[in-house]
Amino acid sequence: MRILLIADEEAPYLWDYYQPGRLKDIDFILSCGDLKREYLEFLVTMAGKALYYVPGNHDKGYVSNPPEGCECLDDGLVTVGGLRIAGLGGCMRYHPGPYQYTEKEMADRVRRLEKKIRRAGGLDILITHAPPRGCGDAPDNAHKGFQAFVDLMDKHHPRYLIHGHVHQSYGYNLPREIQHGDTTVLNAVGWRVLEIDTPPVPEKKKRKFLFW
Repeated sequence: MRILLIADEEAPYLWDYYQPGRLKDIDFILSCGDLKREYLEFLVTMAGKALYYVPGNHDKGYVSNPPEGCECLDDGLVTVGGLRIAGLGGCMRYHPGPYQYTEKEMADRVRRLEKKIRRAGGLDILITHAPPRGCGDAPDNAHKGFQAFVDLMDKHHPRYLIHGHVHQSYGYNLPREIQHGDTTVLNAVGWRVLEIDTPPVPEKKKRKFLFW
């Protein structure tokens, strides 16, 4: 399965200079926030595939005018092609505004999401806007990661945590891929394509009939 990952910076390759058919091999799109509503609407239209997103700290316009044709995954979980995908948008609170949270507030959100993860039988991909603490975050308060995400990875072992928020163009010379236990943490700022094997479909249990 091929998943288009996008975050924070609108890519001219996918928008200004888009060529028809460029997204034909994409199965669906995951957006990690801080992108123009029009950009998401363009991509979901051109790809003709589902787009799931979480909001970033600069997406206050989503509150009253969310991107059409796209599904918000904030605090939610969906299964796509056998992959269980959950979302937690926003960043560390650094000034008043929507989609900003204290560590305690994010920890409370994680606990509520865990109920959905248990009902789904686990988690394959978590998309966030902010990174986990110590896994590709930055020292300033606005770009500091959440310890709650680290705790979630340690407990539920998703295959991937995909985030945005930390721009390399801001001078943060950080790796875009970090391994934390069983979880690969990916920085999706700009765009990239993730190729991932889908879980095998479990065989249905055969009913046993007893004849007397």
